[in-house]
Amino acid sequence: MDLEFDWDLLKDAVNLKKHGCSFLEAVETFKDPKGLQLADQKHSQCEQRRYWVGRSSTGRILTTWFTMRGPKIRIIGCAEWRKFRSFYEAAKIE
Repeated sequence: MDLEFDWDLLKDAVNLKKHGCSFLEAVETFKDPKGLQLADQKHSQCEQRRYWVGRSSTGRILTTWFTMRGPKIRIIGCAEWRKFRSFYEAAKIE
């Protein structure tokens, strides 16, 4: 099944400058069969937001925060976060 993605181009540029990763790299992580999805309770007041943690083709483990907009995954941001990397690594062990 092919996933469809959407994002704000300006936000992508800001994210690349701030966190050193692009939304295109974030898209790659959704292909990781060992990736995991987590609920983002803190930011889900207006719409349900989620985290996806997965490995990109560069080998980096990225956390991508996103929401669903119809059939598309709307990327809000991505970064390398140690906290979520530890969840990813712990899930691989189990």
